[in-house]
Amino acid sequence: MHHSTATTPQAHRDSFVRVRGAREHNLRGVDVDIPRDALTVFTGVSGSGKSSLAFGTLYAEAQRRYFESVAPYARRLIHQIGAPKVDSVTGLPPAVSLEQRRSSPGSRSSVGTVTLLSNSLRMLYSRAGTHPPGAERLDSDAFSPNTAAGACPSCHGLGSIHRTSEELLVPDPELSIRQGAIAAWPGAWQGKNLRDILEVLGYDVDAPWRELAAKDREWILFTEEQPVVTVHPVRDADRIQRPYQGTYMSAHRYVMRTFSDSKSATLRARAERFLADSPCPVCEGRRLRPEALAVTFAGRTIAELAALPLTALDDVLAAAAPDGEAARVLAEDLRSRIGPVVELGLGYLSLDRTAPTLSAGELQRLRLATQLRSGLFGVVYVLDEPSAGLHPADTEALLGVLDRLKAAGNTVFVVEHHLDVVRHADWLVDVGPLAGEHGGRVLYSGPPQELAGVAGSATARHLFDAREAGPGREVREASGSVRLTGVDRHNLRGVDAEFPLGVFTAVTGVSGSGKSTLVGQVLAREARERLADPGFPVRRLVEVDQKPIGRTPRSNLATYTGLFDVVRRLFAAAPEARARGWKAGRFSFNVPGGRCETCQGEGFVSVELLFLPSTYAPCPECAGARYNTETLEVRYEGLNIAEVLALTVESAAAFFAQVPAAARSLRALEDIGLGYLRLGQPATELSGGEAQRIKLATELQRQRRDHTLYVLDEPTTGLHPADVRVLLRQLHGLVDAGHSVVVVEHDMEVVAGADWVIDLGPGGGAEGGRIVAAGPPARVARAAASRTAPYLARALEPGSR
Repeated sequence: MHHSTATTPQAHRDSFVRVRGAREHNLRGVDVDIPRDALTVFTGVSGSGKSSLAFGTLYAEAQRRYFESVAPYARRLIHQIGAPKVDSVTGLPPAVSLEQRRSSPGSRSSVGTVTLLSNSLRMLYSRAGTHPPGAERLDSDAFSPNTAAGACPSCHGLGSIHRTSEELLVPDPELSIRQGAIAAWPGAWQGKNLRDILEVLGYDVDAPWRELAAKDREWILFTEEQPVVTVHPVRDADRIQRPYQGTYMSAHRYVMRTFSDSKSATLRARAERFLADSPCPVCEGRRLRPEALAVTFAGRTIAELAALPLTALDDVLAAAAPDGEAARVLAEDLRSRIGPVVELGLGYLSLDRTAPTLSAGELQRLRLATQLRSGLFGVVYVLDEPSAGLHPADTEALLGVLDRLKAAGNTVFVVEHHLDVVRHADWLVDVGPLAGEHGGRVLYSGPPQELAGVAGSATARHLFDAREAGPGREVREASGSVRLTGVDRHNLRGVDAEFPLGVFTAVTGVSGSGKSTLVGQVLAREARERLADPGFPVRRLVEVDQKPIGRTPRSNLATYTGLFDVVRRLFAAAPEARARGWKAGRFSFNVPGGRCETCQGEGFVSVELLFLPSTYAPCPECAGARYNTETLEVRYEGLNIAEVLALTVESAAAFFAQVPAAARSLRALEDIGLGYLRLGQPATELSGGEAQRIKLATELQRQRRDHTLYVLDEPTTGLHPADVRVLLRQLHGLVDAGHSVVVVEHDMEVVAGADWVIDLGPGGGAEGGRIVAAGPPARVARAAASRTAPYLARALEPGSR
């Protein structure tokens, strides 16, 4: 460990953040000193503990201090959330976190609300917009679809309304009501009730639907009335059925009610099949009241400006002749806020683009751009892989932004795997040497160049070793292909693409060029629709994305992979369990019986914080074990069920070596580099990259013979270069076994090893959406118009860095 304390004049003030005894997650009493007002990058293999140090310790402690300084009531909360497990942290300024994974914004948030640009635009319309003659000036709230003052009353500001139609409710008008013409009705007895009631009301339930009178069809499907009638059921000989009072509900009413009130996702999804989203007829999808849409600036409504890409919006603002001082100041303010968003390569987004349609990387960069404008100084920024989802060309702009945050007098902590970002750091903290219980130590803390001498650092090996120039891998021959013609979606306009089968294909391009659209939406949908066609060479489609494997601490690695079912059966077969007559269900923490009732088997209780996202704290009753004391008395091979869930995949593989059903799924997880995860690790603690690898491992253990198409969206996100190699071995293994793999990828090492590359671009948004080059990597690396080519060429040169 290099401490440069001797050279630091202690007189004015200590310029280091000093951590002593950090024990969060797998950290083993870590001591580390990190300079303030510098760009520090935390590196290490996935699961080594770098996030536990950056987020779990440093950010959590800064946040805790901030709470303490804010309000007395916050002290009670801190007591509930618990302070990070650390002896002391000194010299730490308050922190702003820009995490990638923890928050998924709802459909009402948009690019405009995340960046606060919408506020500025609304002010501009309120103060400097051209209002119709005689109309009173509207305040800025009236221009927001999320306020009662601004929302279109018909669609409540959503811009579209869910509607049913006769075609959706009755797909086959040849059927009679008794034969089930009204497809939207519930099945089983509830549907029979409704039919019996119609019969009592005097409607013909045996004539084909299309022969009924139009007004009757209209009433049956759409009436809001709910008449109550007495039904005398037809008596079955073996059952006594009494007359009952039945209430009629129209198909439309049933669908709308199920869609808006049902707790069951399955029922809601079923109801949604009978709904079509159509633009609201009142505001035509523009989400605002007519009064707000009557106000213009530079001859356009606020909805028109919000729909423009930010680069075009900037041009409109630049060209508008300001009418008075207020208009000039507000327009300039807006332009200065748009600047950093464009600089981070997001100029193709429009303000009205909803947040759920953005990738995690896009969202984090929007938040980063917003921070650049906020002008804070003396703050710690903690960023989680800001290069995720970035093309090498955009990473250069990101480095410029991090430098500006630092230059403004801030401390920047970044958890990152991208070697260009690592090389750019002023200070490196390398955590390792391996993952999970084999990690959690600081191997090195100091200037990047001195990391070279640190034995045991996986980061050093990749940062400094020029790759040995071995013979290039032979490009495989395709066994067939999937052709897509005339693709129109988002920014793809009439694109023709061909994906070879039986090989490894990488799809590249800058952010926003259309990669995810082409692969995730178009290719996957085409394959899904054609799986049933015997002439189609692909028999299965497996999409592996980075969405969490569950949103609450209830889902975890063991439940997701099916391993938990095997474990519960083993416990139910144990002598104590048999003696007590317990079945496998007793060992589930999701149902009453064996679970701890205080936390209902979550192991955590949710702590609701005013004006802050809710957090989870360990359950005071079972201390996170999830089960009640009786259940924990049953042991299998000496361990109780909570102890088994606390095992890492690696330890569990040894523990269950004799149980084939368990061993196979554990081996698949180990092979993909997830040996460090605990079986019961809640889904809420897993990163997007980990979730993706769990899904992939679950697929790999299925070992299907049928030709499968695997589609992965940036599988290397969140992976250390050492882990990327492990993942690639698995993916190339799938291709060697006769399957097809298509990845959307920015990591040029991965692209260089592909058989075929499809490069989209040349830019993002309206500047993208075309295929710039396609072919083996060596050919694409020479394509003149491609922004990927120079970076790919560098990755293909032996011994290059």
